[in-house]
Amino acid sequence: MVKAAAVVIVVVGALGYYVWDYNTSPTGGKAKAEASASAAAEEAKTHDPEVGDCVKVADPQGEPLPTVVDCNSPEAEYKMGEMLPGTQLECASQYDYGIQYHNSRGFDYTLCFTKV
Repeated sequence: MVKAAAVVIVVVGALGYYVWDYNTSPTGGKAKAEASASAAAEEAKTHDPEVGDCVKVADPQGEPLPTVVDCNSPEAEYKMGEMLPGTQLECASQYDYGIQYHNSRGFDYTLCFTKV
């Protein structure tokens, strides 16, 4: 009976320590998960240009992925001029390039760019 109680105390203690360490450790557990989520959010922002942002476009003929860059950078290829909400919208003739996005949640849009 004493051995069973000792095993239960050890297991509960280990579980309690794990929960405490997960929530308080600055280099692991919850902090690591939050840092990873924060890094993912920052990475997503670099691929979500706003009007006036300059971008370089990876795979422009296949599945284009715009990455926001400094407009004075030699990497800058296009400058975003407009975002058109809706489906099947074409950029006006004043724009040199457009990327259409189809979102599974129903928010489709087109990004229109001019060459830098």
